[in-house]
Formats: sequence, structure tokens, C-alpha cells
Amino acid sequence: MGTVESITPQALAEHAVATSVADDCVVIVRDSTAANLRWAGNTLTTNGVMHGVSVTVVSFVRTTGGVATGSVSGSASTQAQVSALVDAADRAARAASPAEDAQELVRDRASDDWAEAPVPTDIHVYDDFAPALGEAFGRAGDGGRILYGFVDHRVTTTYLASTTGLRLRHVQPTGHYGCTGKNSALTESAWVGGATRDFAGVDALALEAELARRLAWGARSVDLPAGRYDTILPPSAVADLMIDAYWYAGARVAHEGQSVYSRRGGGTRVGEQITAPGVHLRSDPAHPGLECAPFVVAGSSGNESSVFDNGLPLTPTDWIRDGELVSLLQTRHSAGLTGLPVTPAVDNLLLEVDGGQGSVEDLVAGTERGLLLTCLWYIREVDPQTLLLTGLTRDGVYLVENGEVTGSVNNFRFNESPVDLLRRFSHASATVPSFSREWGDDYFSRTATPALRVPDFNMSSASQAR
Repeated sequence: MGTVESITPQALAEHAVATSVADDCVVIVRDSTAANLRWAGNTLTTNGVMHGVSVTVVSFVRTTGGVATGSVSGSASTQAQVSALVDAADRAARAASPAEDAQELVRDRASDDWAEAPVPTDIHVYDDFAPALGEAFGRAGDGGRILYGFVDHRVTTTYLASTTGLRLRHVQPTGHYGCTGKNSALTESAWVGGATRDFAGVDALALEAELARRLAWGARSVDLPAGRYDTILPPSAVADLMIDAYWYAGARVAHEGQSVYSRRGGGTRVGEQITAPGVHLRSDPAHPGLECAPFVVAGSSGNESSVFDNGLPLTPTDWIRDGELVSLLQTRHSAGLTGLPVTPAVDNLLLEVDGGQGSVEDLVAGTERGLLLTCLWYIREVDPQTLLLTGLTRDGVYLVENGEVTGSVNNFRFNESPVDLLRRFSHASATVPSFSREWGDDYFSRTATPALRVPDFNMSSASQAR
């Protein structure tokens, strides 16, 4: 008996567009494969490869009061499954009220590679990393250290089609690695991690060596009280905070007076100096190593996204330029409300500081007494008007004395605003690819940030967790 040939993502998209009886239809098909390794106690515990196809159908129905929309998503690999999603989206659109964000749909844009097959990944992405990981287990065991960790690599090929002539394709490789090391008594822990597109150059032995260095710092343990400390935030911790500064930069919310980017008396702070001079926060879908989708892909509408904007081109965008707020996350609808240019969200973020140079080690060398963090955790918003955040330090807070790390200290809860930190920092390293421990695993992994030294970082309470 012959094998049944699987239907292509393009065919699923074309079937959705042709099947819908709504006035217009946008369909997003994502073909994704993922390969991962997990380890604990210096032993590989699991590995796996997964494949899935998801389809989002957005139907548009013209009504007396405007255009209503309905959006339905689900796993689908057959025409029958896609037909069910289309029918549900069409019915949802007919039952909905007119959409507030209605705009003319983007028309007649096509990718040259639309017809190409999805790009997969597989377990061979770890052909170089895995043998070195086995050697790292041996070194850690010999040194009385215990390693726990996870690596994940996935490639998602997105196909965006519409009744208005969109036929766009984008291939997005995304990978990350994270390893926690503990001493044999389980009283000290340290973490290293990062993002990668292909695992080329990710050195398991170098990760283990860095964990060994950090755990050695913990040979001396010091308890410190809450207070304001001269604090070095490495790129990972800076990424933790800058992603929040970016995610909360919605233009409509700012225009309505509900965020740190709102101007007193009404409107936004676009055009105001909000950080120290020389600070630049920007996104660029073509930035080397951080490449991401060059067009809008929106399965639903909200303050920072609109299904009507699907297919809009994305270009390099400055959010903060030389300390001045120049753009906010903006749909075409919110741009009409605010009178600002259309600047949709881009799936990467870069923070750069004029004159930033050197590394974390250089910032440590210039610090008389202070703290060196590793990463932040459980970050939550406290006050939207100042973007005050609270959260915890995690897996390594170290005491710096006379330019050297001299021990580990207890963890803290912090209360700080990332926008205010960009005004108060005293030193910055060079910008390097970074990875947010808080947000990078599942949400936002494409960042490049410097390390920052903040002379009065607010550790609001002490935690005895190690």
C-alpha cells in the first residue's frame, strides 16, 4: 500500500483562503520542528524531536457599522481540519461587532520563496555540543559540581496568505541554552545561558568552566541587608529589564495616560528626553544574528497589534535615540489616534550606549565595593506610571571588593524602573548578544544589550534563598 503524501503548508493556506465565505480572509500557517536535550545530576535525562503545524484563520465581514472580524487557531494538517477552522472564523466574524481597529487590508505582497518547503531542525543540531556536554559532566563530577540544564532548538516557517494577495514566507530559527551548576552540598548555585540560531560555537566545556568559576566564588558566603548597592547588571539581567521597557511601550496606552511613556496633561512623551544622553534602544529585523520576521504577523488584535496590519513591512526602528523617546509600539489604528508614525513591534531589541566598552569583568575591575548579579526572576509590574518593577535575583549574587569578586551573598527582592535605570547608570560595557532568563525561554530571545553599573540599585528586601 502506498504512503499518503502530506499536504504542504502553502496548500493549507490556499485552501483556507479559497474556502472562506467571508468578505476577506487572512490565514497564518506555522510549520515548526523542535529538538531538545535535558540533563540533571551530570546525566542526560531526555531528548526529543517534535513537529507541529498550527493554523490561524482571521475572517473579515463587512457590516453596516464597519468591518467585523473573527479569529480562530488550532492544529491542522488536513484540508478538513482547515475547513473547520475557516467555518468557525467565518461564524465568529458574522457574530462580532464592528472592529475598532478596522483598516484597509495590506494587498499584493509576495515573497520570492513562497513556494519553498518548511525548514526543519533535528537532533543533529547538537552533533558538536552533545559530546562536549558529556565531557563537561565528567569534569563537573570530578570537581564536586552538579549540572542541570536544557537546550532547545526550533525552526518555524511561517506562511501568511490572504484574499488580498498576500503570499509571504519567513523562516525563524530560535535556540537557547541554559545550565545551572550546584556544589555537592547544594548550598550554592550558579547559572549561565544564552541564545543561538544554530548552536554553532556553543561550547559546553566553556559553560562548565564558567560555572566552576562562579561556584568557587561561593566558597565565601556573606549575608547582606536590604539597601541601595552599587550594582553591576550583566547583559542577561539588562535584557530581563529592557524587554519589559519594550513590551510596555504601547502607543495607545501611553496616549491614554496609563504608562511611563504618557505625558502629563495628555498625549505621549515622544520627543522628550527620558534617559541619559547617548542611550539608544532600537529594533531591526535584519540585524545580524538577531534576524526576525520582516513583516507583521498578527493572529489577534490588541493595543499593540492589529489583524488588519498583517503583511505590513517592518523596518529598522528607533525607540529611544540619544536618550529621546522617538517611537512607541504602534498599529495603523493607534497611529490615527496619536498622530504618530506607524511603528509596529519587531521581534528583537538592541540597547546601545555611546562610549560603552569592555566587558562585565571590566566593570567589576572598576568597582570598589558593590554587587554583581547573574539574572533576575519573577519580574512583575508594580506601577505603570513609572514602570516600577519588582522581582528577585537568582542563581548568583556576588560581592565585589576592590575590583575583584570576593564571595557570594544572599538573594534580594528588587524594586526598580528600567526607564529610570537608563537615566541613572554610571558605566556601560559594549553591547553583546544577550539572553533574558525571565523572558527568553518562551517569549523573547533575540536581544543584544550591554552590562550596566548602577550606583544605587534598590534591593528592597533580603532573601535567604541561595
